[in-house]
Amino acid sequence: MSWDDLASTALVGTDRRPYPGDLLGSAAVEVVRRRAGWRPARPGEPARAADEEQDAVSRRAAERLVRILGGEHERVLPEWLAVAAGAGRRVPAYLLPELLHRGRRDDSIRADLGVLAGRRGRWLAERNPVWAYLLEEPTGETWELGRAADRRDHLRRLRAAEPGEARRLLESSWERETPEDRAVFVEVLAEGLSMDDEPFLESALDDRRREVRQWAANLLTRLPASRLSRRMAERARTCLTVGPATITVEAPSSCDKAMERDGIRPKTPRGVGERAWWLQQVIARAPLQMWGVPPGEMLRKKILDWDSEVKTAWVRAAVLQREPEWARAMFAWDPISDLLETLGPEEQQALAADFTKERDPDSQLIMVLGGVSPRWQETLATAVLRKIIQMATTQPWNLGELITLAGERVDPALAGLAESFSPVPPIQQVAALLRFRADMIKELS
Repeated sequence: MSWDDLASTALVGTDRRPYPGDLLGSAAVEVVRRRAGWRPARPGEPARAADEEQDAVSRRAAERLVRILGGEHERVLPEWLAVAAGAGRRVPAYLLPELLHRGRRDDSIRADLGVLAGRRGRWLAERNPVWAYLLEEPTGETWELGRAADRRDHLRRLRAAEPGEARRLLESSWERETPEDRAVFVEVLAEGLSMDDEPFLESALDDRRREVRQWAANLLTRLPASRLSRRMAERARTCLTVGPATITVEAPSSCDKAMERDGIRPKTPRGVGERAWWLQQVIARAPLQMWGVPPGEMLRKKILDWDSEVKTAWVRAAVLQREPEWARAMFAWDPISDLLETLGPEEQQALAADFTKERDPDSQLIMVLGGVSPRWQETLATAVLRKIIQMATTQPWNLGELITLAGERVDPALAGLAESFSPVPPIQQVAALLRFRADMIKELS
């Protein structure tokens, strides 16, 4: 099959309304020629892709996607794809080669491409090894007949509706699953996690696959009454002695097989001592409620040795165990974005707004803001816009990423607020991107 035949076959039955010089139709052929490591069709394979079942996005939405792919506000591409996929639409076939090529480099957009590529996208992916990743995304098949991605999607939806039934389904086939699939499926149990899952997860600590064991340990750490949590509490009590004003620390001197089974990694990262590494992991997996003292009070106590290691472990514990009270306290000690994930969107934005008021636009501020769930509402949006104005006259060279992040994360419904906030160019840059996104979302609705 020639390159022209390939592109023509993939586009059969599609709406190929001509753009100037039939630019996009020609571009599809050229992109396929240039990028696809084509595997010729085998005898008996269908000559063309099956007809599509999904409606394509509107012409105006497709035109905007062309602009984005051409470099105009390119970083909003994931949002365009997510909104379009959420509406159950597909992209026109002439844009598939470019999108499939991008999906090779950016796995974060693959799930949305699985929806948007439609049957022609899968037809292409079956014939081109470099696009075969698309075949790993859900297609809607059942647990019994689907590929790994379909089965993960089915399990996730069942878990959201009936947690116990999802776990029983997984248990029924667990011994027959591949190690790779077990590692994927066990993650699904994070939603709706309860002590009903504890016996299954405890047994998974003995799995041959390291990722399975690690995920099982992480989930059991979120259950204070689990056997793993109780074992970790016993270990932590031998490490930390909490007094009225001080905390005495004795780091582990070894990491035995029982500790490894419970998720403690014996091998240290570069630059970290063994005892410090084991200490951090033990405290991070010990139930935070075992200390019986509010986190603010614990932080005020003097830690005689290993101060930084203990507090770093509490940060990790707050993230692992999803403890909001500890996350708030530890964010004040070490403002990292992982802690924000433990909190709801409103509280994330409130903490980030306060942090923005106190901080110059350095890498730490960008990382914190990058961890806040979009779409930012008025309180955080206003704090960021004020910071941009404040820094526009003193550090204009330091504003690029903050301007872009605001334009990408603020709720586009606040475009009018940004437009009227100040006439200074950096604010109007934010407003222009918000308006671009608002129009984009309207076209996809």
